[in-house]
Amino acid sequence: MLKAYDSDWYKTGWDLDMKNSSWVEDTENQVDFIIKTLELTGKERILDLACGFGRHSLSFAKRGYSVVGVDITEIFINDARKNAQEASLSAEFIHADIRDTNFSNEFDVVLNLADGAIGYLENDEENLKIFDKIANALKPGGKHLMDIVNAEHAMAYFPKQGWEIGEKALSLSLLEWDNENRKIIYAGWGVPYGLPAEKPILEEGDSWRLYTKTELHAILNKRKMKIIDTFSNFYGKKDSVKELQLIVYSQKE
Repeated sequence: MLKAYDSDWYKTGWDLDMKNSSWVEDTENQVDFIIKTLELTGKERILDLACGFGRHSLSFAKRGYSVVGVDITEIFINDARKNAQEASLSAEFIHADIRDTNFSNEFDVVLNLADGAIGYLENDEENLKIFDKIANALKPGGKHLMDIVNAEHAMAYFPKQGWEIGEKALSLSLLEWDNENRKIIYAGWGVPYGLPAEKPILEEGDSWRLYTKTELHAILNKRKMKIIDTFSNFYGKKDSVKELQLIVYSQKE
């Protein structure tokens, strides 16, 4: 069984090699789906929480949206700022822990994509603070979309492993379930094309809290937000316990 890293694992260990990951290749389709599903017009102001190196934020900005991205990893923010400046885009990038932001009724849309740090923090109390920040940042009637791992799938199907074929590399993932703490334990390995393959050594992994739809309903309702729809991928497939991914679209009252 994989051993989980320390609870503050999310603060370190990130680098720009992530740009070569296979799942990055679906960014434009994901943005298309969000615009269609949330019925966006192009005039909305968007907050991208845990934006990484800004791939979604930059795509929205290229389409004319005003975007603010926040991430805890400085090299990601510096790279996003550089790309936004070079392309003269209306995108602001802030290097900060999400918990240190203080937006109030400022955004039409808030996004937490590729987990968006949902469940990443040290304990349940800290994790709920992210939902507070989401609700506070949204204007009345504002829309939220999160892309997370489905807890019900984890409970039913973990441990499991899988391969994903990208344009630049193969990606291996190992997924295990810590039922006591309601956490996924994840370890991954990339095999770039054209280079000799190395045997993966996967003994430790990132670990974060997963939520069921029932839990999310309660968490969001407490913050005067209502779930509008749920999906299992960025092509509109309905959510299912058989699917790893859970996409949740909600709206603030």
